Amino acid sequence: MATHRIGILTGGGDAPGLNAVIRAVVKYAVGKLHWQVIGVEDAFNGLLEAPRRLQDLTPRSCQDLLSKGGTVLGTTNRADPFSYPDEDGNLVDRSADLAAAIKEEGLEGLVVIGGDGTQAIGLRLMDTHGIPVLGVPKTIDNDLSATDLTFGFISAVEAATDALDRLHTTAESHDRVMLLEVMGRDAGWIALWAGVAGGADCIAIPEIPYDPDKFAAKIKARRMKGRHFTLIVVAEGAQPIEGDSLPSEVQHGKGSIKTGGAAETLARSLTERLNVETRTTVLGHLQRGGSPVAFDRVLATEFGVKAVELIHAGRWGEMVRLKDNEVSSVPIRDAVSEYRTVDQDHPLIATARAVGIEFGG
Repeated sequence: MATHRIGILTGGGDAPGLNAVIRAVVKYAVGKLHWQVIGVEDAFNGLLEAPRRLQDLTPRSCQDLLSKGGTVLGTTNRADPFSYPDEDGNLVDRSADLAAAIKEEGLEGLVVIGGDGTQAIGLRLMDTHGIPVLGVPKTIDNDLSATDLTFGFISAVEAATDALDRLHTTAESHDRVMLLEVMGRDAGWIALWAGVAGGADCIAIPEIPYDPDKFAAKIKARRMKGRHFTLIVVAEGAQPIEGDSLPSEVQHGKGSIKTGGAAETLARSLTERLNVETRTTVLGHLQRGGSPVAFDRVLATEFGVKAVELIHAGRWGEMVRLKDNEVSSVPIRDAVSEYRTVDQDHPLIATARAVGIEFGG
């Protein structure tokens, strides 16, 4: 008979490595410790909506998950039980319904895999309803201050770097200015890492509002040296010093369409200043999709095993993290208290500037 019966869910945006965490939790908790692990589909919605969508996870059901992208449990960023849309579209508090469902299903607690928003919901469930929660950090943006790295980030950087490598050859062939827009609404880690790894000439990130004139000067200087093409990486949250970026989401019909607001804004500014041919590429969800790279598979596996160890030790209310090359933990309350953005004095910024990369500010 199982000594523990725990739930596990994935919330927020997907990231390469989610399945690897699920696999590690199940292989250790079920395969070694003979617990029961119940997968909750579509974040908290799998417990809130009728009929409930739950999976009894076993090592057999988790075969071949290590290299698989996405999440077999499904995920959503519209699953806040404290602000849940009713039939009329009004937002209501259904957290008590969620707490009741957790108890009815006999779950001792929840392993919550997600970013700062999902972790904050887990913390509120503990504070309001006493539901034990164990956090596993997930974000390709690498913007959680409590952990040095999150799984999925390196995979996203690899995708962006590969895109830059491909854009390099076509940009050089046609003497074009190529702009690659990557994810990073509030933090520019993907743009910074990919820009350095992919040999970008300019990088625009949210933390450094840019002056288009400085990017234009960089392009001119390259042309004077016989380099008639330029590669620019733009984080989706990058903004000019004056004015705003074009909207990155426009309404259409009953939904919305994502557009390349930040990259298109900079491209227009450059064509106003220079006689150059620009092209923008919005990498979008290509950064989230596909198999996790080896590093993320390893980190996700370590995080999954550590989560089970913490539960086994009765240390609910903590979040797994990587700190100083060691997988440890931190109270969820401390983990979501501070956002991790790129410091303008960060060593990688200095390295980028040293090799001639222009940040526009």
